[in-house]
Amino acid sequence: MNAYKRNQVEDAIVARFGAHDAKSEAAVLTRLKRLLDTDRALDVRPQSDKAELANYAFFSGDAPGKGGEIQFSEYQSFALLIGLQMLNHKWPQKFVVESLRRIRPALERQHKKIMRRDPSKLFDPDQIRLQAKPGNPALPTASPVFLLIWSDQRTAEDPAPTVEIFDDYRAAFARGLEKPGRSTTWVELTRSAHALSEQLANALPRKRGRS
Repeated sequence: MNAYKRNQVEDAIVARFGAHDAKSEAAVLTRLKRLLDTDRALDVRPQSDKAELANYAFFSGDAPGKGGEIQFSEYQSFALLIGLQMLNHKWPQKFVVESLRRIRPALERQHKKIMRRDPSKLFDPDQIRLQAKPGNPALPTASPVFLLIWSDQRTAEDPAPTVEIFDDYRAAFARGLEKPGRSTTWVELTRSAHALSEQLANALPRKRGRS
């Protein structure tokens, strides 16, 4: 399993978002730091039956001691990217972290499946065009996977939005249209996972501290 230093993950995500000027890059790095800090600050109980308590969203364990350095897996880097995309849709920071904790087992499995697929087939323009039929959405891949956030009118019985993963866009659309007035946020995962992997491969590690 590949492991990446924090600067590599940050550089890859900055490149993925096209943050080429200092102000845009600083904004991305600030949001990433807040996600990581929130994940550390929230309670973790490894033996809990609740996924949002049993694991972190972006880490594999507790923080290392003084002088230690955290390494991020490709999945954890991907989860940070998805968290940033959720923030860009104006979802609250705590909700983003708790949601990514809650769905981590399913999202991690889906990420493995996505990364096993051949990019030359996933992003073949001819295959993508075959799907671009009237009534079908325009998608960046022949095998899309969606993270769908949906919510109805808030009630005491159903107080919070729901986050689900779909590898069938018809099922995702059906969920989004189940009830009149349902609000949805869509994040396509396949293109993001492979694009981030390419950026990580090009990101060079830097020594800690001032050079």
